[in-house]
Order: sequence, then structure tokens, then C-alpha cells
Amino acid sequence: MLSKVKSFGLKGIEGYPIDVETDVSSGLPHFEIVGLADTAIKEAKERVRSAIKNSAYEYPIKRITINLAPADVKKEGSLYDLAIAVAILSCNEENKIKREKDFVYIGELSFDGTVKQVKGILPLLISARKLGFKKFIIPKANSNEASFITGIEVYGVNSLTETVKFLQDELSIDVIKCCDFNKQKMSSDNGGMDFCNVKGQAMAKRALEIAAAGGHNLLMIGPPGSGKSMLAKCFPSILPDLTFDEALEVTKIHSIAGELDLNKGIVLTRPFRSPHHTASTVSLTGGGTNSKPGEISLADHGVLFLDEFPEYSRHTIETLRQPLEDGVITVARSNATITYPASFTLIASMNPCPCGNYGSKDKECHCSAGQISKYLSKLSGPIMDRIDIHIEVDNVTYDQLKSEEKEESSAEIKKRVDKARDIQIERYKNDKIFCNAKMTPQQTKKYCKLDALGDNMLRNAFERLKLSARAHDRILKVARTIADLEGCQNIEARHVAEAISYRMLDRKYWNY
Repeated sequence: MLSKVKSFGLKGIEGYPIDVETDVSSGLPHFEIVGLADTAIKEAKERVRSAIKNSAYEYPIKRITINLAPADVKKEGSLYDLAIAVAILSCNEENKIKREKDFVYIGELSFDGTVKQVKGILPLLISARKLGFKKFIIPKANSNEASFITGIEVYGVNSLTETVKFLQDELSIDVIKCCDFNKQKMSSDNGGMDFCNVKGQAMAKRALEIAAAGGHNLLMIGPPGSGKSMLAKCFPSILPDLTFDEALEVTKIHSIAGELDLNKGIVLTRPFRSPHHTASTVSLTGGGTNSKPGEISLADHGVLFLDEFPEYSRHTIETLRQPLEDGVITVARSNATITYPASFTLIASMNPCPCGNYGSKDKECHCSAGQISKYLSKLSGPIMDRIDIHIEVDNVTYDQLKSEEKEESSAEIKKRVDKARDIQIERYKNDKIFCNAKMTPQQTKKYCKLDALGDNMLRNAFERLKLSARAHDRILKVARTIADLEGCQNIEARHVAEAISYRMLDRKYWNY
């Protein structure tokens, strides 16, 4: 007999339909899976056989052939187990399965027939909904993740037995109810990191506030122990809340990577990724055998914090060029070319030299000129050009540490950031961007007009500092953000002056 049911596969963050075609015919007992299946899928025959037998159903002692169509597309993972089992059982008329063609099946099977959770449920359901599919049977463990998708019927099952009885109309299973994202978001927190715990560092806090308000990249340079890492970890606490659309995109990536908290089912706060400086290029950019997302994609709509920036390999640092410019990363491998979102805010920190004391007023630097030059040369001019704000972070004094003066909290800073972002959202409502850092050259020209004084100031800086065209545009974007924080409709000369002051350190240390 012949049977056909639907499942879905993943390519990057997009799903595509799979026809699970099953032929059970007379002949010597044999189980074959065709259709460019990887090892995990080919091993499904053992999982499916055991799951059917241990669920007290008759396993056909015949020749079984499974075709995963389209046959010219590589299939990966174990999410087709449930569809294969249902297709085999539906070939036996005694099982009285009549509704198998009404649903899309996604799930991995255990030997005892339990339906186990799988990765990538959210992007699969979103893609399937776009293509017009309405009814799904998925693992019960993935129910929270599926509960944020509206307009479809999703049923969570615990076992193969539940699935078959449901298809036989012998068991009723409730549709997974949709959750309210805003209610879920209200219960989230930022992990306790707050700027009120950071003593001093007024300049650094100001720069981080501007970075948060406009989505700008930022580099902190300072001696060890000056608080660079703590400042960076507090940064997410002043970022605007995730919108529902942003949360869905972030959740897609985390679901594919297997890093999603299944109890929540969706990412509620902006990601903060901090890979160690020994991280490989592939782990940062994504790729590998299965072309999985890397750290820069997992930081999408959030923060990528690279501590000890020059300690990363030169090649790894240079791979940041495209995503910093385009907001996406294209992973090209021999078996696939996949584009992942990578619209993150880069926060980097570094010491000014290997010992960390170059330029310090308190401690002597013991590094040679050659050592300092080699250390700083890890960061190329093109990379520095893509970082909007460069600041020095000095050590705090003893009096600052012991001061009883109350520091401004993250909540207070966030109010100003949210107000500035609201201005930007209204300004760019027809331009498909949401913050100043994402402006194109045409949009920069339109929204960042200067008066005569501001234009003359930028001209002098451009010529004296030998700035590139990219640096010129990024200064304008930062000035636009500073003006938004003050609620000014027009960019004034003082806004330009402050923006220029954040582009001085690459000339001081690198002379680019």
C-alpha cells in the first residue's frame, strides 16, 4: 500500500514542506529511506520500528520504502520520525487511520514511543503558516514555543499512541492556546545588572546611553580592573524592550541552535552574547557541517560583547566586517549557502597594550614599542571604521568607590533611551528601520542635515583627522542620536562636537 503525509524541513531559519511517501509491499523484510537523508534520518528506521512495536501496534514484516520529497534537497535531523511512523501505520487498514493527511507531523520518537522535543519548531510553524498549512501535530515539550503563533491549530502529543488514537477519533486533544507576549515580557528581568552599582565612569555611561539609544557599536579602551566588563554587562538593562516581531526572529535563531528555554517558549529579553576570545571563526560566524547559526546571529537584536578584543584572532575579527555593515551573515559551504540575521550592537573592550598600563597615570607600562604595535595591529582600520563610538575608561579613584552618592539607575537611563527610540521609530516608520545606526547613506543625507556651524565643524574634523566617508556618516548618525536624546528636531553644533569626540582614539592609538 501507498501512503503520503506531510512534514517540514529546515534550511537556515526558513522551513520547506516535505512529502513523506511510504510504500509497503510484499517481499523480503527491508526498510529503506531515500531522498538525500542524512545519518540521523537513516537511523530513524530503528527508532520507528521499536516505537511502533512498543506502542502495541503491528509492524509490517514487509518491504518498506520511505521517500522524502523533494528528493534533491538534503534532509537533516530527527524531526521526521513521527511522520514516518504515522505513514507506515496508515498503510495498514486495520489501524483505521483516516485523518493522516489533514496534519503536518513534526517530532522525534524514542524506542518506547515517546515523542521527544525537536529544534526549530517556531521557524517551521511560521514558514508552514505562510505556505497555507493550518494543522500540526508536534511534541508536547515544544508546546510553549508553538503557543505564540496565531492563525493555526497546533496539537501537542506525548507519544505515538496518543497520536494514533487522536487520528482514530478515540482521543480528544486540545489545541495549544496562544500566549500573550506582553504578559510574558512583564515577568522577565535583566539578571540584576544595573548601572546604579557602577561607581563613577560618567563618560562611559554617557557613551553607552548614546549607543543604546541609537543602536551604535562601541569600543572601550582602558586598564585592567577599570570596570569595562561590568559596564558592558549592564548595557542590556538600558536597551529598549523587544517587540513581538523582534522576539520571533530572535527565537527562531535560538530554537534552531537548541538554546531556547522551553519553559518560556520565546526569547523575552535582548540577547547578550559574550564568547571567549579563544572562540573559533566558525563558532562566531556560524557554519560547520550543518551550517548552524553562530554567536553573531544568536546576538541578533541584542548585544555581542567581545572582551579583550585584540586577543581574538585577526581572521576572526575581520569576519565581523560584513555583518557590522549589512546586518546579515551569509554562510557559504559546499552543501549549502544560508543567510542568517546578524543585526547586533557590538560592544568591545580592550587594554591599550599587553600589560594594560600604556598611557596610565598611575602605573608604568613595561611593554616595548614593538609589542604595543603588534597588539594594537590586530584591529584593522576597516574594523575601527565600523565602530561608531570609541572611549577611554580610566580607573576609578578610592573616593569614588567609597562615595555614598547614589548613582543613576538603569531604569532612569532607560526612560531616556526609550524616549529617543520612540522618536526614531516615528521618524523611520516608512523606511523599514528602527534606529539611527541602520540609516542608509540616502537616509543619512535626508535626516542628518547640519546648520552652517555644525557643517563647518565636521568639515574641519574630516580634513584634520583624515576621516573616511564611512566615518563621516557614522559621526552624523551619532550626532542624530545625541539630538534625539535631548529631544531636538535639528542637529546642532554641540551634538556634532560630541559625536566627533567619540572618533578620536583610533587616531591616538592606531593613527589610521
